[in-house]
Amino acid sequence: MNRKQEIYNKLLELVKEENVKVDEMLRDHLYTKLGGKADFFITPTSYEEVQNVVKLSNEDHIPFTLLGNGSNLIIKDGGIRGIVINLKHLDSITSEGHKVVAQSGARIIDASRYALEEKLSGLEFACGIPGTVGGALYMNAGAYGGEIKDVLDYAYVVDKHGNLVKRMASELDLDYRTSNIPDNGDIVVEATFNLKPASYNKIKEVMDDLTYKRESKQPLEYPSCGSVFKRPPGYFAGKLIQDSNLQGTNIGGAEVSKKHAGFIINKNNATTSDYISLIEHVQKTVKEKFGVTLEREVRIIGEDKE
Repeated sequence: MNRKQEIYNKLLELVKEENVKVDEMLRDHLYTKLGGKADFFITPTSYEEVQNVVKLSNEDHIPFTLLGNGSNLIIKDGGIRGIVINLKHLDSITSEGHKVVAQSGARIIDASRYALEEKLSGLEFACGIPGTVGGALYMNAGAYGGEIKDVLDYAYVVDKHGNLVKRMASELDLDYRTSNIPDNGDIVVEATFNLKPASYNKIKEVMDDLTYKRESKQPLEYPSCGSVFKRPPGYFAGKLIQDSNLQGTNIGGAEVSKKHAGFIINKNNATTSDYISLIEHVQKTVKEKFGVTLEREVRIIGEDKE
């Protein structure tokens, strides 16, 4: 029996067969529509299954990667070796008093809409963020003046040893588009948000306004990885890119959006190599023209294609 078959058999002891895919194309699961194959693509249906897969990864020294819906992630064309785990089946959203409890595979947009229905205010800023709840915590997602750290009470994570652990928001070092979740090797499985009661109409008015701003300014008609660069101190990344006359610039199927310069869109079956080359070209051009270093907000992982 070869190594791959051995790992597959062990995974079938932990997760249902329909939730274990071999050589799965990751681009089919990502917002960006980019990325090569995963050796094993696992979609657990319980926290215990997540714990068991992490423990197997540790015991058998199998590389392990957590993947959300990839709205702020680029995976290279060579894909990812080992186990890729996706929590899309852990997507329930409930409420307890003034708190909304969302599993990590739920979209943060849906958590925001659920809060609206419960007449709870605080998640309005997230009504247009396309990522999952887990991804939102991972990078302390934010928009229009709001951030996850403003409303997060605590989270449950599976730590790197496979233990289910409660982490208070204050323990996560939430800062501008960062947290200590990746450094600790934690997998968020559930988040509890502390919100405030407000009228349905007031909350909806704010959400409608933010949705209009987003739809009128962002190129939502194409796959993308969202805002590519962090905001440099004293500047706006999109303005620097626009003033560098880079809008409409393309490499392969990737293009700097004409609608919002801070976005790079997958306009025509782009490869990850197209994306990375265009990102580097934008960084180089802005540095030469304005002396400003643009730092990526989007993460790039995986292997180059052989």
